[in-house]
Amino acid sequence: MAGVSPHLVVVLAFDGVQLLDVAGPVDVLTSANEHGADYRVIIASAGGEPVTTSAGVRIAADTTFAGVPERIGTTLVPGRPDWQRAVTDEPLVEAVRTMAQRSQRVASVCAGAFPLAESGLLDGRRAATHWQLADDLSRRYPQVTVEPDPLFVRDGNIISSAGVTAGIDLTVALVEDDHGADLARAVARQLVVFMARPGGQSQFSARLGPRNPHSEVVRHVMDAIVADPAGPHKLPELGARVNMSGRHLARLFTAEIGRTPAEYVDTVRVEAARALLEGGTDPVDLIARRVGLGSAETLRRLFLRTVSITPTAYRARFRTSQR
Repeated sequence: MAGVSPHLVVVLAFDGVQLLDVAGPVDVLTSANEHGADYRVIIASAGGEPVTTSAGVRIAADTTFAGVPERIGTTLVPGRPDWQRAVTDEPLVEAVRTMAQRSQRVASVCAGAFPLAESGLLDGRRAATHWQLADDLSRRYPQVTVEPDPLFVRDGNIISSAGVTAGIDLTVALVEDDHGADLARAVARQLVVFMARPGGQSQFSARLGPRNPHSEVVRHVMDAIVADPAGPHKLPELGARVNMSGRHLARLFTAEIGRTPAEYVDTVRVEAARALLEGGTDPVDLIARRVGLGSAETLRRLFLRTVSITPTAYRARFRTSQR
């Protein structure tokens, strides 16, 4: 990114910070430097003292919040599991606010969205955080539009990411912004990470989502869909499986899962298609038929709506990390 050379990245550190929120992005930037980038990474804490992470590991700081250079390329705000402590940490919130004014961009990882929101920087903006914290963020900061599903969200020069490892995805994307796809791919290959999960990709798998409905009927239907994504899963057929009318099943399913049976079927089929795109060379139209979507165009539309990328581009991104 033009304007700061080397590109100064300031990582804010504080007691209780999530270790991987700091280590993941720093490792990405270190790898990028080995491949020709020019990032200078500084760890800053309030008083310049070491901090103890939520894992009990201590991290040394390079400087104090006040000692950070005037011109900043990226300010990175990690989170802590007990976000309530972070938002009452006045030196941290003030550092976020003041450093953002001197930064080309600001990025948060996981619960780092909370001190970012507390600073007022997310007012009127879209933001992401760990899916388990999305409701908390939305309730505490109603002026922020919280998107609970994406891996990361860009709104102007502020980028917020989802839970812990999504900070790695976000940082790889920032490296690609700054230095292009080839260097970012080299980083992804070295770190053995996906290059590059689109920001709009869901944080979690349908298989890892709401898997504990109270209703045994709903659990049975969900298991049947996951076991055979290409199967006959129209509403009357799903209802017949559990001796229930389609209308009644739809009401029960939506009440328990928060989405309709058809939406869940689409989610599972996209997930199955992703696995086939990642692991094989079958044409997209064949994959569409194998997962029960009928045509390449249907799969393409569903991918664009749910993953924010076409199946062909998804396969290309995955494959580039395997070279």
